[in-house]
Amino acid sequence: MAQKPFFSVVVPTYNRADFLKIAIESVLTQTFKNYELLIVDDGSIDNTAENIKSQVSNSKIQTKIKYFYQKNRGPAAARNKGIKNSNGEFICFLDSDDRWTKDKLNITFDYTKKHPDCKIFHSEEIWYRNGCLLTPRIKHKKPSGNVFTQALKLCCLGISTAAIHASVFKSLGGFDEYFPACEDYEFWLRASLKYQVTLIPEYLTIKEGGHRDQQSKKYEAMDIFRIQALKKFLERETLPPEKYNAAYNELKLKCLIYIQGALKRQKPHQVKKYQEIVNNLNPDGKF
Repeated sequence: MAQKPFFSVVVPTYNRADFLKIAIESVLTQTFKNYELLIVDDGSIDNTAENIKSQVSNSKIQTKIKYFYQKNRGPAAARNKGIKNSNGEFICFLDSDDRWTKDKLNITFDYTKKHPDCKIFHSEEIWYRNGCLLTPRIKHKKPSGNVFTQALKLCCLGISTAAIHASVFKSLGGFDEYFPACEDYEFWLRASLKYQVTLIPEYLTIKEGGHRDQQSKKYEAMDIFRIQALKKFLERETLPPEKYNAAYNELKLKCLIYIQGALKRQKPHQVKKYQEIVNNLNPDGKF
């Protein structure tokens, strides 16, 4: 009987054949070997499939790798496909334009054993943009413990750094496929409400930014999706007063900032839409 993988590594991809090769290699060269790799091709029309076949043709590793192709439905659907077909105790995600250090899984495994009650881990990450190393701002400092307040403000856990126990998805469900972007922000709102997070204080993920096909470059106003995520969160979740108030205040702030931008861009219909959201907010607990 084959050994059950400890980690399921889910790599969603769309028309990133060259980047994907580097991401896959960073998984296949891990010092920790008890993993499975699930590559979810979200409707690529480049040579992604051919490159994968060539890269994983070694019979010794083929049993570790599952390749799925689906019509283009976005990153949330691609990650959910990987989750649905995973067998590992913990699920890790690696965006196809990112890569891991060779000890990523080994160090993460050690932390899961040191903190057996924790269901969500993440690590420090190194950022490059157009080949230049970026210095993180103070607001990007990685949190640990109860990270709900930080998760309201921005996506404070990098998805390519995360290791999430499979039971979390059984409890919360997967990524919301309504969101073409900021689907990770929406997920972390729900996850940080119910789960503590452990930070692994080591740089285990390397991110490459600045290329034209990034989701954040496709959508000019990412705060639109964050506003929608917060609105949905407040409407559907039962929150204690202090957490409701924190989410309420953050949604109001994001709306007011967006309204100011819409005024400058002379988009009165956008001003009206988001002013209505603000007007309908109820600090006492319901819209």
